[in-house]
Amino acid sequence: MVNTGSTTDLPGFVRQRLLRLRADQRELAGAAQVTDSYISQLLSGRKVPPAPERTDIYARMEAFLKVPAGTLAALAELQRTETVKRRLADPPAPLFKEVRALVLRKCRPASRPGVQAAFEKEAFGDLERLVTQKLLDLVKRVVSEVLKDEASLGLIARVTGRSDKHVRVTQLEFLETDVFNVTAGHCTTFLDPLIEQWDIDLTTFAIEVVLNSQVAPGQPRRLEFVERQAAPFEEEPGLRAFLDDPSLSGDATDEEVQFLETLRFDGRRPTPLYYYRELQSLRDPLHFSPTPQRQPDRRSGAVSPDAAPSSGSSVTHGGRESDRRRVRPAQ
Repeated sequence: MVNTGSTTDLPGFVRQRLLRLRADQRELAGAAQVTDSYISQLLSGRKVPPAPERTDIYARMEAFLKVPAGTLAALAELQRTETVKRRLADPPAPLFKEVRALVLRKCRPASRPGVQAAFEKEAFGDLERLVTQKLLDLVKRVVSEVLKDEASLGLIARVTGRSDKHVRVTQLEFLETDVFNVTAGHCTTFLDPLIEQWDIDLTTFAIEVVLNSQVAPGQPRRLEFVERQAAPFEEEPGLRAFLDDPSLSGDATDEEVQFLETLRFDGRRPTPLYYYRELQSLRDPLHFSPTPQRQPDRRSGAVSPDAAPSSGSSVTHGGRESDRRRVRPAQ
């Protein structure tokens, strides 16, 4: 096992290993499949290490540096934690002017004057933060999905006119950024080519986004912000009597009770015995069809309709409808 010694930061440890192995940063960059400049900035502290769960760069670096799996990821988490603490102590800065210009340029022309007037009231007001954050979150989800394989990475590279290595490096940085740290480079590589147009309803703040059909085909994405009042829960007297009787409900699990609480009867009043029988019916494996394994489409990764589970349909029973997918039958 390699001892990290007194070094607790990722750059220092990696530099020590390179020195011991008589290797250089260029060789490490080649093994990690990233650019030389990215490794240089990572080891100089100018870039924050990416989150281990979002990249396999640490596994490739560990193999090259001949250190146990997880060593670099643990050091990266320590450095990331310290970076977050420092950032929280600093007040947020306004957006780069290039980012604001891009967001406004991508806005639907008919809505652009009103949105621009709202943006310009403050250096970085609530509406501008809301729109930018939602666009950023959506594009980050798309980037995470399409860059899982080399073919998709190559598509992004062609769309943006960049090399595969540049896109891979920029992806690591982009997935780590937030609305306060998004840069013009992020706009050039991801936001600009992936977003065709967006629009917002200034009454409901619903946002509709049209994405680049080459990279993210499908319908426009709609992000809604609607406040809904939760329906009040009224416990059925029969359910309360069932729960109070240990001979009927003594072995009912929390999950099973939660399912019984979801049943609605449109004015009818079930008895405790009904809930007992419902519980036994829920536990009987013969009342449920086996759920087949979903087979992904080899070309697109989509789930074949023929593989959809048959137990997800709604079942009408006793004058009410319930969804059996909520609880698995007890064994």
